[in-house]
Amino acid sequence: MNLFRIKKLYSFILQSFFPLLLATFSVCLFILLMHFLWMYVSDMVGKGVGIVVLAKLFFYAALTFTSMALPLSILLASLMTFGNLGEHFELLAMKASGISLLKIMKPLIVTVIFIVFISFYFQNNILPKAHVKMNTIILSLKQKSPELDISEGIFCREITGYNVYVRHKDKKSGLLFDMMIYDYSKGFENTVIIVADTGKMSVSNDQKNLVLSLYSGELYQNLKTRKTRSPQENIPYEREIFSLRTILIPFDTSFNMADESIMGSRDIGKNITELTSFIDSVRYEMDSINTLSTPYFKNRIYLNKFKQTSSTGQKNVQKNDTLFAKGFQAYFDNLSINNQLDYVRKANTKVENINSEYIYSSGNQSHKIRMLRSHDIQRHKRFSLSLACFLFFFIGAPLGAIIRKGGLGMPAVLSVFLFIFYYTVDTFGLKMARQGVWPVWEGMWLSTACLASLGIFFTYKAVNDSVVMNPDAWKTFFQRLTGKRNIRNYIRKEVIMTPPVYKEDMEKIEEWNILSNNYLMKHKRISFYTVFWKKNRDEELEILICLMNNYIEDLLNSDENLIISKLMDYPIIGTVFPAFLNKPLLRWICALLLPLGLMLYTIAFFRQKRINNDLKMVCKVNNELKEELKKIIEK
Repeated sequence: MNLFRIKKLYSFILQSFFPLLLATFSVCLFILLMHFLWMYVSDMVGKGVGIVVLAKLFFYAALTFTSMALPLSILLASLMTFGNLGEHFELLAMKASGISLLKIMKPLIVTVIFIVFISFYFQNNILPKAHVKMNTIILSLKQKSPELDISEGIFCREITGYNVYVRHKDKKSGLLFDMMIYDYSKGFENTVIIVADTGKMSVSNDQKNLVLSLYSGELYQNLKTRKTRSPQENIPYEREIFSLRTILIPFDTSFNMADESIMGSRDIGKNITELTSFIDSVRYEMDSINTLSTPYFKNRIYLNKFKQTSSTGQKNVQKNDTLFAKGFQAYFDNLSINNQLDYVRKANTKVENINSEYIYSSGNQSHKIRMLRSHDIQRHKRFSLSLACFLFFFIGAPLGAIIRKGGLGMPAVLSVFLFIFYYTVDTFGLKMARQGVWPVWEGMWLSTACLASLGIFFTYKAVNDSVVMNPDAWKTFFQRLTGKRNIRNYIRKEVIMTPPVYKEDMEKIEEWNILSNNYLMKHKRISFYTVFWKKNRDEELEILICLMNNYIEDLLNSDENLIISKLMDYPIIGTVFPAFLNKPLLRWICALLLPLGLMLYTIAFFRQKRINNDLKMVCKVNNELKEELKKIIEK
């Protein structure tokens, strides 16, 4: 029976999760596609591209953004699922029946692991092909000429080598009126000016030329009689009157798909096997080049020596070189000016050649290193982005169980904030890896390490029913940190079992006043930084607080309203140190971390000052209370 109930529970959890996952995935993918459209809208508009090409582009873009939309949708769906369960007290009922949070999450953990494997397969086999297809279409759109649209009253410069002016257009018939055309396709010196009453523009059947039919016009062009003329000399021109003239202008309006091999050779178009093969081959090639080039430059630059050879080409058998017996400078000074200049020119030429060879070799090596990094980044990204789905689930599910808020309000805000944090860290790590500041594995797994830390933290807090996201808990924490106290609120007891002994309470009050004055004399000022951190705890203050609470608890059994109201005037005294600083190891860590230590030291200074004022206030209330107790005792 218990097994059957758990199976029903698993079915209920899955039925709550999957509709939200599909809805959030659709929303996230739609947002990413709108961002894509905003980025490339200038390349699509005005190109006259058919709906089929645009549909293919958006389809491949949707496949490309799936790997990014999936982690965000899992985060939002898991957060909303467990937020709804917590808000409707269904999660509380499951825990009350003895089912732990991890057991409630068990069916979704198995589901998310299955999604992680699907995501990895998708990124390794389908995503590279979708990247290639999408980038090929984008490249083809950028290379396509825009659809020609001649406006009225302005010169159209979209046709290469031509400026076309139209005063008026008839949209129904397509006729252009009062046309003026400047043809400078053969150079500005050979510009041809054409004016016509009417005209009509169309595209040739092969979609590679514009056919411009002009009616009732004139043509003006310079006569090519001589190549050179003086600036003051008039240039003769030719005038032609026509009733019909047809001009063929080269203008390719067809959509030609670029070669996919251009994008397929890039890192985004390869799977893990191809990436690994490329990385291994490049590393082997670089090692081979370094093995050959290092000795070459070493011998060429550092170990190159002057060699003496005979005129017959035989090797000189003389062991000691006497050419520079008195030093090279003395030898160089004895040469003629022409020989010196000749030596300097040869040396300069040699240095320039070596420098050019080195620049070429280093540039080639730098390009290979960049290619190696980019391929290694893509290889690590296939694993890290798939694992992000699993980690986002272990952030969203515990966080939803903690905040206990469903819907699209708080879950959406937290999901967007967490995803922006992940995207920022991932982009930072990517840049560090791409620039070679960090190793590639460090940069690409930085965001994963941050997500894993958050997942462990939220899961631990959710399993232990923490109130980490409760505003009241954070308010209490900051009140304790800054030393802010609550106000005492007492009421007279209806039934008193043991009445207070007023004489003993008066003696305790007098003893407390003496101890308080001694404490104030010792703690007028806070200790120096080193002495402050050596103390483990303020035992004197703890004794004072304990004694004060003892006689207050005893006087609470009084039947006198005046005594009860006077007890509410006592302030609630805290300690100088927060509770987590009672451990010596933490104290020394805070002391050594100077920025943190100075901040806590400053807080302790103000808390000590407030404690001293509270002690003085308690002494004042004690004196007033003693007068009231004397009156009661005398009665």
